[in-house]
Amino acid sequence: MAEYLAFHYLEPSQLLPPGAPLAGSIDNFPSACAHLLLRHAPKRASRALDLGCAVGRSSFEIARRIPEVIGIDYSKSFIRAAKKVQKKGRLRFNLLEEGTNTRPSFATFPTTTPRKRTTFLSGDALHLPSGLGSFDAVLAANLIDRLPEPKKFLKQILPSLVKPGGIVLLTSPYTWSSEFTPRSRWFKDSFSTIRMALRPSFRLLHRQNLPFLLREHRRKFQFTFSDATIWQRF
Repeated sequence: MAEYLAFHYLEPSQLLPPGAPLAGSIDNFPSACAHLLLRHAPKRASRALDLGCAVGRSSFEIARRIPEVIGIDYSKSFIRAAKKVQKKGRLRFNLLEEGTNTRPSFATFPTTTPRKRTTFLSGDALHLPSGLGSFDAVLAANLIDRLPEPKKFLKQILPSLVKPGGIVLLTSPYTWSSEFTPRSRWFKDSFSTIRMALRPSFRLLHRQNLPFLLREHRRKFQFTFSDATIWQRF
């Protein structure tokens, strides 16, 4: 949990050891995803969905502009944490330093975001609650390679969630693992497979690399690039 709270609510410069150089320009990843989504979202967007919202930072950032945001994650503990940040304004957690040593840190609610704009629900991206409706903007950050049936999500779930003219932002480093997805359902060429699956209902608007830094402890990090693609519903 602490690793995710740090990933969502601390800036990369706060995660590195003092004086350590930051490789290139790396922003807070959940915040960067939200801002990329908002740059391409319809100007009058009124509803947004954050699928795989984890502990909520992207949902809060999206709610700065869009009046109704729903964040859904499979993990009930992540949803509880997001709700605590929303209700209390901040959540204390212990950031691992070395061995069993930790230091206190805080996940803080963005002060410029209206609190009542965001609703958090626990749920399965492949079996969403009935009556959820459709959205002007959908974020699915680093979700595709964590689903047991990624093609079902792309071909059946997404088209039903996005309004005509609306957009979806997909990000993924395409780290396929049998822990989440049966090997027979891995994508051999992920971007090409996604493009073919979405072609009947979406057109590609934008594609870029989106780097992120994941901290394990104060001297061990994962530096990764997600493939970020934005698609518009016909």
